Amino acid sequence: MKYIETRVTINTGNPVLAEELIVSIFDDLKLQGVVIEDPNTGPVTASRHTDPESAHHAVIGYFPANSSGKKQCVELESALNDLKTFQNIDTTVYYHEINEEDWAESWKAFFWPEKIGNSVVVKPTWREYEPKPGENIVEIDPGMAFGTGTHPTTALCIRMLEKMLLPGQRILDVGTGSGILLIAAAKLGAGSGIGIDNDRVATTVASSNLARNHLDPARFSVAAGNLIDTVTGRFDLVTANILTDIILELIVPLHRVIKPGGLIICSGIIEAYEEKVKKSLQTSGFQIVEKRMQDDWVCIAAMTGGRT
Repeated sequence: MKYIETRVTINTGNPVLAEELIVSIFDDLKLQGVVIEDPNTGPVTASRHTDPESAHHAVIGYFPANSSGKKQCVELESALNDLKTFQNIDTTVYYHEINEEDWAESWKAFFWPEKIGNSVVVKPTWREYEPKPGENIVEIDPGMAFGTGTHPTTALCIRMLEKMLLPGQRILDVGTGSGILLIAAAKLGAGSGIGIDNDRVATTVASSNLARNHLDPARFSVAAGNLIDTVTGRFDLVTANILTDIILELIVPLHRVIKPGGLIICSGIIEAYEEKVKKSLQTSGFQIVEKRMQDDWVCIAAMTGGRT
């Protein structure tokens, strides 16, 4: 299958805010895959081989190379024009048609094992790595799903999990992507867990990653669904590394699936929206227990009260 690699480089404006808004546009257009590139840290899940403006922050989406995908590109450009008009964010779009196989191979040269926090090492399946005592190895092949551990939003979540996850707890990962947070939780001692994503590509990728990490399918699994609409039962801890607007939409319904005294770890929040998310959590009965930041991204951990 062929894809249109659609690279949106950010010329002016706050790059973190711009990334958040552009990812939101791609999400509205039901894209296949998402990549965020930072010129300071390198690509999250893709190479720069087609980017003539590699010194810029960029967001990349992959649309099918057919009439539907071309229509989505037109809709993307219209939305980007609105960003310039209303947010003063100037962007440039580059298109490049590629085979899925070419994309899958091209970015692998940029993805290496990386230690996150005290013990978690995210290791690409195609790299060699000799574990050190006490390290928890998370084997990942992200395919066309977001999540390699190199982006600050994912790294912040993993560090929070290291501190707050208790042995045997049941985990729900909303917007699981490559499954990286669910796998990290399992390696850190979670007893069971479910990953949810509304993208069938992501659920396929995540299921494969759970298998390659030898997680017991009777205890850890992945399902397709819109947020928590199809989720049943109660969970001790919920992770949500997703867009701010979706986190805000999720907060109130969470009480149905999170145990009294349970935790939510939410990331993907830019600093400008931190107070908005905190206020929404507190209004809904959550208590903020910790906040961490990295590169203008915020991760918030909050605890439920005694609600049932």
